[in-house]
Amino acid sequence: MSADADEPTGSGPVAAGRTGGSAAEAQPVHAAQAARPADALPTAPRPRPQYGEYATPEEQRARIRQPDPVLQPEPAPAPEPAAPVVAPAVAPSAPAGSAKAAPRVRPVDRIATVALLAYGLVNVISTFSIVRDFPTYAETVFDTMGVDATLTDPGAASSWALVAVIVLIVGWVVTASLSWLSLRRGRLTWWIPVVGGIVFSAIGGVLLAVPIMTDPGVWQAVVAT
Repeated sequence: MSADADEPTGSGPVAAGRTGGSAAEAQPVHAAQAARPADALPTAPRPRPQYGEYATPEEQRARIRQPDPVLQPEPAPAPEPAAPVVAPAVAPSAPAGSAKAAPRVRPVDRIATVALLAYGLVNVISTFSIVRDFPTYAETVFDTMGVDATLTDPGAASSWALVAVIVLIVGWVVTASLSWLSLRRGRLTWWIPVVGGIVFSAIGGVLLAVPIMTDPGVWQAVVAT
């Protein structure tokens, strides 16, 4: 009984000594860990980025001062200046009376005009024979008058006949030109060839009568008759 009672008594200091030694040994370990710098502490490994590498602090600071142009929004384009609005020019309205009516077509008038011009052309061509043989023409005139006469100067008479034919040709050209212009404008035209034929035929007849009426032999025959 006494031996058992002594064991706890003897083991108390020994246990206390062991406990006190382990506590003393643990204190330097904690002090050494506290004295380590923060960088020397073991840290968990940093996960690797999915794309590229982590930027260094210098690159981060440079990127902060100069933003990434790719991430910057593109500036909106400046609106184009609007074109000046010009009012459409309004043509001055023509008075109601100045409007030109469409040429009026007159088929009967056109046919009559063409027929009269053709008749006049035939008469002009027929006068060519007078120039070639004026004495024969003069004898025909004398027979119509019932006078027995002969031209004293047939050469001079033929010159007058040539002038008469030229006048008739010019007259027909002028009459045909006026008629054509009148037909284009849709006007009544049949009277132009009639008036032209009367005027120029009268002038040609006077020119043909001059050598006959001024010939002395013809006047003597007329007086004798």
